[in-house]
Amino acid sequence: MSDRKTALVTGASNGIGRSAALALARAGYDVAINYRSSDTEAREVAAAAERLGAAALLCKCDVSDDHGVRAMLRAVEAKFDRLDALVNNAGTTTETPARDLDALSVEEWDRVFAVNVRSVFLVTRAALPLLRKAPAPAIVNTASIVGLRPGPQPLPYAASKAAVINLTKTLAYNLGPQIRVNAVAPGWMEGGWMKRMLRDKYDELMGRRAKLTPLKRVVTADDVAETMLSLIEGNRFVTGEVVVIDGGFSSST
Repeated sequence: MSDRKTALVTGASNGIGRSAALALARAGYDVAINYRSSDTEAREVAAAAERLGAAALLCKCDVSDDHGVRAMLRAVEAKFDRLDALVNNAGTTTETPARDLDALSVEEWDRVFAVNVRSVFLVTRAALPLLRKAPAPAIVNTASIVGLRPGPQPLPYAASKAAVINLTKTLAYNLGPQIRVNAVAPGWMEGGWMKRMLRDKYDELMGRRAKLTPLKRVVTADDVAETMLSLIEGNRFVTGEVVVIDGGFSSST
């Protein structure tokens, strides 16, 4: 077994996943970079990780597919023979307005839950044999502030993130004391995800949110990655927790 620690990050070709993979590489981890379709972006993340001194493994896989997930973990084992950290970050949403229940199909609901919730279970289950070989393994799941409080977000997305929070706590209970499991719940985050959701109102609404936030800005992917790394590398007596990353917005409204 190599002396270098290894992490697997799902949904790592952009956004939070990209930032998490690079933060881990910077901290001395080799990284397995999971993605579903963004080949160019994933290769760019791998190249950036390698420039930081990490060995990088590209893992193209639909994390809602059990067969593909198991094959991905076999590839991680073959390449690194260890896994110290797992970041379950892959996620998706729908553009169906929350108030328009009739417009939301069962298929769309199931697709969001498959990527956001089922994948956490599938990847965690497949990763357990490798994680249990590590001296201090940790899992961090990407939830969302919308899993903790109601809002105008699409129904399946909000409900799926609430499920991720419950799954995090249940996994922490059942995988302890050997494996710690925590989650992060970002608030409004700058970047492509919110641009797609807010469209032409992005600048206006994000600016308004920043003004109402005690730290006077919105969240960045690097903010989330910094917290993820802290939960992996430190906080040795913390498990089953959900860390809200919103600059204090939710505590002041």
